[in-house]
Amino acid sequence: MMPDLFGLAAIATKFALYLGVMTAAGTVMATLIFRLDRTRGLAVAFAVLGLIATILAFSLRGANLTGDVSGMTDPEMLGLLWTTPVGTALLLRLVGLGLLIAGLFMGRVGTWVSVLGGVIAIWSFDHVGHVSSRDTTLLDIALMLHLLAVALWIGVLTPLKRLASSSNTYSSAADVGHRFGVVATFTVPVLIILGGYMGYELVGSFSALISTGYGQALIIKVLLVGLLLGLAAGNKLRFIPALRAGDTAAANHLSKIISIEWLVILAVLGTTAVLTTNLALPT
Repeated sequence: MMPDLFGLAAIATKFALYLGVMTAAGTVMATLIFRLDRTRGLAVAFAVLGLIATILAFSLRGANLTGDVSGMTDPEMLGLLWTTPVGTALLLRLVGLGLLIAGLFMGRVGTWVSVLGGVIAIWSFDHVGHVSSRDTTLLDIALMLHLLAVALWIGVLTPLKRLASSSNTYSSAADVGHRFGVVATFTVPVLIILGGYMGYELVGSFSALISTGYGQALIIKVLLVGLLLGLAAGNKLRFIPALRAGDTAAANHLSKIISIEWLVILAVLGTTAVLTTNLALPT
């Protein structure tokens, strides 16, 4: 069944929320781990997007409950939502993204403040959604680690593309790409294992995977992630080593692959927004 207008707005807002929070948090994490420069503007832009989407998502909850746009500003309805896990998630996102932005203007120590803020903002996803409805600590931990790994992956892409786009920074691009590849050797298997575990726990059976809307959307998401892993493997095994060996043509290929990775990531985030907004878990 097609979602109504409020449902479509909720999906779009959640997509913007995922994009803003994950990119902002991932950017500051990548900045700390890989010692990147010139990332403040990028992190601020996506953090602001996350803040706007956070407020809109909360207001849309009110509209969905009342069935009328007036619910977006109804003090009684929003006050009721504030006392629920939805309100807790809102608070964590506001505090987390606020810390992230503030830390970006605090100098060197501010990077740690920003990373802490990013982690808090990501933690908010443990309080709402399908995983939170299971009330299982192991699932909560799995989701948190899964999202941190995804955020780091997203966060390093744009700075790496920027480095690969100028001949003056080819060597830096090769170095960052190599170090990210080393980190990914550990984080990608964790991401796959945790994603598989959460999918199994949420879907419950193979028949539900292929016969329900939630399961079918999950299959699409898995296929997109598989494509993303293939693109990343091409970077790690071919273009990064070539760039480290002095092949400047590899930088152009690397930049193009990163652009394709971004398109796939947007598709993954969009599918996730549909999964968590409009599709019920199999019963």
